[in-house]
Amino acid sequence: MSDRMTIGQLYPGNIHPAAMQRDRNTTTNQNVQSGKFKELLEENLLKFSNHATKRLEQRGIELKGDQIAQINSAIEKAAAKGSKESLILMKNMALIVNVPNRTVVTAMDDQAMKDNVFTQIDSAVIIS
Repeated sequence: MSDRMTIGQLYPGNIHPAAMQRDRNTTTNQNVQSGKFKELLEENLLKFSNHATKRLEQRGIELKGDQIAQINSAIEKAAAKGSKESLILMKNMALIVNVPNRTVVTAMDDQAMKDNVFTQIDSAVIIS
């Protein structure tokens, strides 16, 4: 087991070992691209304000993955129309969302929605 291995033994004869080395510029470019991807991802993530988080807990509202996808879709539609503050109505809940920040500001269940007046919104998206 004391056989010595050389670099030439690790690579097939037709590929030169220097060709396998990474270019430093490529690595730097990949880091820049991953930073842009992270920024893009953070811009498109749905956020919840502290107030909304408390209301969700108080009212026993649990959001599932498909509901979050529907909310994201509704935010995209509202953003396409230039909305700033939007009411998103779902089957048994309502959310007020700051569209540019993609942040849920408050949440209501069906009981809290009854006889309620929604103010300071410029659009509404109804999800069926």
